[in-house]
Amino acid sequence: MMRSLLDYGMGLIILIAGFVFFFRSKFGKVSFNERFPPNDIDKIFGVMCILYGAWRIYRGYKKNYFR
Repeated sequence: MMRSLLDYGMGLIILIAGFVFFFRSKFGKVSFNERFPPNDIDKIFGVMCILYGAWRIYRGYKKNYFR
């Protein structure tokens, strides 16, 4: 049960981070965007985080762990 909750929580955090990286150019005038302008690497990393976060949530849902 605890491992499933850990997968849900970490999956959600990673999924949110992926959306932040993917849509970083849409945030407008943020000081971080002015100092480090968004590029294609941010979108690639965002997609990877979204996929990994979704997989973690799916793994928590299936509860198919090795014992």
